[in-house]
Amino acid sequence: MIRLTDKEFQDIVTYVKSNYGINLTKKRQLIESRMQAVLVSRGFTNFTDYFNLVKQNKSDEVTLMLNKLTTNHTYFYREPAHFEFMRKVFLPMQEKTNTRKVLRIWSAGCSSGEEAYTAIMTMMEYFGIKKASWDFRILATDISLKAMEAAKNGVYSEESLKELPKTWKMKYFNKQGDEYYELKDEVRNQVIFKRLNLMDPFPYQQPFDLIFCRNVMIYFDQPTKNALINKFYDALKSGGYLFIGHSETVQRDTSPFIYVEPSIYRKG
Repeated sequence: MIRLTDKEFQDIVTYVKSNYGINLTKKRQLIESRMQAVLVSRGFTNFTDYFNLVKQNKSDEVTLMLNKLTTNHTYFYREPAHFEFMRKVFLPMQEKTNTRKVLRIWSAGCSSGEEAYTAIMTMMEYFGIKKASWDFRILATDISLKAMEAAKNGVYSEESLKELPKTWKMKYFNKQGDEYYELKDEVRNQVIFKRLNLMDPFPYQQPFDLIFCRNVMIYFDQPTKNALINKFYDALKSGGYLFIGHSETVQRDTSPFIYVEPSIYRKG
């Protein structure tokens, strides 16, 4: 096994933290084990030479490294309480107060797209025949171009759809062979994918009604989480909602967000 020297470990930790917010200070063994095959496939015998490649070829190689070092496990209808909240609280409120009938929703850290597409299907189900009078496309961003390419393709395994209502599977997907399902265009065309590093300034001028950022901040230290949460606050409309992962929290003394229920917060 190719081992990390102390300097190599510190260089990688510092680079990833300062550029992408991800805290790897306790992940030395994880870095060594998960990056072995990558180093060997590239013909490297040490982490210094590989890390030089990462810094030279930022867009592709650093994305590969981050994908290896973080877990992108997701599936349709994950953490269903959020979609139930959309159906029972968020969308009825929008129907009463949103006279423009335009919904701006952001799936931040969208991975392979299941979250964004589940939200679209939730809205299509809620509005029914009235959906034609609403504009509810979703912006979905991630640092990984590979993940977003998979999301744009819209082809998923049966395992990924296991939590989805069966009627939705029949209504919004076409079967592809024995194990795969392809999203229909009416869903896929409602999501716009853009690459974005959440550590960078947000380039969006218009505020959002709802932001998903679920199971992304588990890799960040507390000061980085606090700063990102406050950036999300500024990016929301008054009364807008932030959905985070069920294992994540917003510290009340560092953010003006109003706690609604576990993993759901509102901008006052």
